[in-house]
Amino acid sequence: MRGALVVLPAAFFAVFFAYPVATIVGRGLRTDEGWRPGRLGEVLARPDVLDVLWFTTWQALASTALTLLVALPGAYVFARFDFPGKQVLRAVVTVPFVLPTVVVGTAFLALLGRGGLLDGLWGVRLDTTVWAILLAHVFFNYAVVVRTVGGLWAQLDPRQEEAARVLGASRLAAWRRVTLPALGPAVAAAGLMVFLFTYTSFGIVVILGGPAYRTLEAEIYRQTAQLLDLPTAAVLTLVQFAAVAAVLAVHAWTVRRRETALRLVDPAGTAHRPRGAGQWALLGGVLASIALLLLLPLGVLVARSLDASGGLGFYRALRSVEASGGTFAVPPLEAVGNSLRFALAATAIAVVVGGLAAAALTRRAGRLVRAFDALLMLPLGVSAVTVGFGFLVALDEPPLDLRSSWMLVPLAQALVGVPFVVRTMLPVLRAVDARLREAAAVLGASPLRAWREVDLPMVRRALLVAAGFAFAVSLGEFGATVFIARADHPTLPVAVARLLGRPGELNYGQAMALSTILMAVCATALLLLERVRTDRGGEF
Repeated sequence: MRGALVVLPAAFFAVFFAYPVATIVGRGLRTDEGWRPGRLGEVLARPDVLDVLWFTTWQALASTALTLLVALPGAYVFARFDFPGKQVLRAVVTVPFVLPTVVVGTAFLALLGRGGLLDGLWGVRLDTTVWAILLAHVFFNYAVVVRTVGGLWAQLDPRQEEAARVLGASRLAAWRRVTLPALGPAVAAAGLMVFLFTYTSFGIVVILGGPAYRTLEAEIYRQTAQLLDLPTAAVLTLVQFAAVAAVLAVHAWTVRRRETALRLVDPAGTAHRPRGAGQWALLGGVLASIALLLLLPLGVLVARSLDASGGLGFYRALRSVEASGGTFAVPPLEAVGNSLRFALAATAIAVVVGGLAAAALTRRAGRLVRAFDALLMLPLGVSAVTVGFGFLVALDEPPLDLRSSWMLVPLAQALVGVPFVVRTMLPVLRAVDARLREAAAVLGASPLRAWREVDLPMVRRALLVAAGFAFAVSLGEFGATVFIARADHPTLPVAVARLLGRPGELNYGQAMALSTILMAVCATALLLLERVRTDRGGEF
């Protein structure tokens, strides 16, 4: 039974992840004369590639540092303060994380780009491209720090810090010597996840950076789709794969430290109303930063989706093929229905594959299980562009000739959804007492009935949360979908990117309107998730 749980997830990743990636990388490194391992050094010695590597690493480090600087005060406020509207605000700050990167890029383009709200403010015109990229990454990853660090902070026993104060330590010294060491693994884990997401950034950099600023992922897309230079794309894919594997290995180590090194308490008893002017000022500052950094770009996005008279002209234009100037074979509004259908199919696949994988990880231990857990996380960091192009190249012969099948898009989206299902389900499944299953087995229940009668009632709410996250991230997947979405069945992120790539106010307005629709769908899904979330709702 335990081995059977691993078969389907392992087969799914082998066929739809490892095989396409290996195929496209292999074609890039192989010539008519055979393998060319020396291409790695040749490509990495090129000045243009070194510039891309430098910018990728630099902006990821800067984005991570800036995100931690901005979000750690928010993590403290959500962990230690109790104030009206806290749960709603917690959902609001998580909305950006599940928004598609295309929407985030579009929002900051409306705010900081040419003709944006802040462009030319007070008569000053600045090159804000790099700052727009960094701030967009903070916007996107703010919730990662708040949930990862704040979730642990809320469970730390405040009496330990109070005891240090009684023994004569100042407030700062007590925090530095007692709380900070306990938070260290969580801060490191959050920082590593932010670094991973920003190191592999694609949609934000493509929309905001243009040809002048490219990360590895954006350069892989350019080399593959525009220059058809598979050898260079293959080398860059291997470099990104190595970097992601190293980050995930360190992240797994920090998570194990966080799970084993601390004694935690019920978070319900650690929060209190702000006391004194200092704590009220901190709460006010965090609320102001959330309003400026998270809500303002979304508000500008909604405002830009309206026409010059403040009407819905751009939304009405979405119903017409002619209004898109030949960009699509169908009205852009059909992308909404396409995205919903694809995301629902991807969610079903991700829940089945991720649920089985989480159950297998719960019942086994050891190095092989940890390696399997790391494998499940790889789609979050390995080039989605390579996966999408690999689908076209590898899945073109029977029995896996799927290039003309509508299932190609949900399969690619499910690869991104599975890690979120696993990370959400795993802590809840581990909390189920194994003796309950053993008692059911002694009473004659089959493994399937024991799962249905024992596990399912306890994890039902977490399963709904996992499905919601998988739906949201599938809805916004862009890197792989941009290759495999057909012109007569575009998804919302692909439609937004294509409209932004064409000149004209009408195309720009339609892109903003589609982004607003996509934002509304994702936000609605997340707000519904918060109503069913459990206290052990996983890392995400």
